[in-house]
Amino acid sequence: MSVDIIYEDDRWQSAGLEPLAEAATAAALSHLGLDAEEWEVSLLACDDARIATLNAEFRGKPVPTNVLSWPSEERGAETPGARPDLPEPGFDPELGDIAIAYDTCAREAAEGGKPLADYVTHLIVHAVLHLLGYDHENDPDAALMEGLETEILGKMGLPDPYGA
Repeated sequence: MSVDIIYEDDRWQSAGLEPLAEAATAAALSHLGLDAEEWEVSLLACDDARIATLNAEFRGKPVPTNVLSWPSEERGAETPGARPDLPEPGFDPELGDIAIAYDTCAREAAEGGKPLADYVTHLIVHAVLHLLGYDHENDPDAALMEGLETEILGKMGLPDPYGA
């Protein structure tokens, strides 16, 4: 597997983003039965200013957010709560692009009383699921996606991010 990281904010290197991203991506893919070695993800490690620009450009929301994702192709399920079709190995290995903002992640982790590494791992698992067609736009889709996140993180030894 390849997670190609572009560092625009050096604080991400100090936070150990590369091993977190590799582990989270591999765990998400493996949980869904995909061989992590066959797939590629690009990750932009940026700050709030950069992600606010991206959020404005792609979502019409000129504010910072924690993570954004852009799948290489539309994979969403047609029925709410259904699993999307997984990509086929042997074709284009690129699953898509992710951007993650240090400032927002650090603030949200601190506000939630969570270690930054655990929070970032959750966000990358979340973003990889988006690249694979999962979403949380309606209750059935959100239940499916959140359940998968909880299972994946549990296998990684991390607590339920949606637990009380």
